[in-house]
Amino acid sequence: MPTSRSIVIGVDSSTQSTKAAAVDADTGELLGTGRAPHTVTGAGGARESDPEEWWTALVTAVRAAVRDAGVPAASVTGIAVAGQQHGLVTLGADGRPLRPALLWNDTRSAPQAAALAARLGGPASWTARTGSVPVASMTAAKWQWLRENEPERTTAATGVRLPHDFLTERLTGQAVTDPGDASGTCWYGTATGAYDPDVLDLVGLDKALLPTVAPSGATRVGTLTEEAAEALGLPRTVAVAAGTGDNMAAAVGLGLGGAGLLDHPVVSLGTSGTVFAATLARPADPGLAGFAATDGTHLPLGCTLNCTLAVDRFATLLGLDREDVMPGGEVVVLPYLDGERTPDLPHAAGLVTGLRHGTDPRAVLGAAYEGAAFTVLHALDRLLAACGLDPADPAVRDRPLRLIGGGAKGRAWTETVRRLSGRPLVVPAATELVALGAAALAAGAVTGADPVALATAWGTGKGDVLSPVTRDEAAWDRIAGVLSAATPTLLGGPTPS
Repeated sequence: MPTSRSIVIGVDSSTQSTKAAAVDADTGELLGTGRAPHTVTGAGGARESDPEEWWTALVTAVRAAVRDAGVPAASVTGIAVAGQQHGLVTLGADGRPLRPALLWNDTRSAPQAAALAARLGGPASWTARTGSVPVASMTAAKWQWLRENEPERTTAATGVRLPHDFLTERLTGQAVTDPGDASGTCWYGTATGAYDPDVLDLVGLDKALLPTVAPSGATRVGTLTEEAAEALGLPRTVAVAAGTGDNMAAAVGLGLGGAGLLDHPVVSLGTSGTVFAATLARPADPGLAGFAATDGTHLPLGCTLNCTLAVDRFATLLGLDREDVMPGGEVVVLPYLDGERTPDLPHAAGLVTGLRHGTDPRAVLGAAYEGAAFTVLHALDRLLAACGLDPADPAVRDRPLRLIGGGAKGRAWTETVRRLSGRPLVVPAATELVALGAAALAAGAVTGADPVALATAWGTGKGDVLSPVTRDEAAWDRIAGVLSAATPTLLGGPTPS
């Protein structure tokens, strides 16, 4: 293979693992992949990982992707990292982590989030400032938790990073982030495009500890350091993009943004369930995360904590294969095993109701799928409304719903979403959209091209189209009724709107 071929590397550093994709920068052809696992620890709401393990996993995954692609190291021209959002990494004087990172799904900071949300004018003010109201997942709440519980760590911190920031800094030596990932902290102003000084004062965080915000995730922020180049086995000339958060990178991989599709909804079924769309509007809904996209548009997002892992847990408890399901019928399951973020029920536990002596275990598992899918799709309706769209408008309902994430590979997940949404589905053929989106950012850093336009030309968002089926209104109404009746008495939170 000629060394003149330009290869870019997209890295997806997620909760459970790192995936790397080696991509032809001109055609978007996926040439090779690599993967390495992460360790997540914690109980009682705690979820932590060692950032040094992320770096080790990145090195392993990138080397494996280049080897799998069969390309010479000299052909690699760019790299970008997309990381799990919201995680809090605190660095010491030596530039190394002071403690394990607090992950997005660590719910210990729920009291701090509630206290912060009540300050600075309340939820409406937070939405106007940062696009989002503090909840347990947001970085500002995690920093506040650390201040109150481990003040010696916050006092000793010389740097505060998000997961993707930490890895980009290890690649380049530069402390840099992008507007997309920064917008998930609750201390970045999506209205101003800068860190909010009032929020920083409120949480006692010195702006000097934070990374510089690059104009976009495709901004070239440097090249590999000598140490990083040696670890990866790549030339020091490899361009490094600013990178972004995983949801923003997935949007790029799908061709969503100013140079692509606008107001096209996406459902991602993974450890968490997320719904998002790229839009020119700046939605202001306290129940959503008003993120910035990485290309200058907006990326409002609804996120649930309990999705594929929660349903898999029910399958394990029932002794069933995850595909051995049937519709829930009278059974309703709210699989809120880790508390819940949307609706905001951080102290909730799983709830099962409607059992009879003759209940088939497959119906219980089917009800777990339905409860998780309902929660995600309920957030989708709210998202569409925030974008100025009527979810009941046939023109909106007929717009295909893009289904991505690990759950999109499963028949039970796909059919449950189809049945409860009544929408046509597009299931992209590409399975590593976050890594492919990151690769488009890397190509943008090398060439100066718009990464959304690149991904659209590559066709990474194309896939099978599944026609709609009649919406199961009875199941929808049954789940909605149980959720309303159980909140707040059984689920420990405010009644969802």
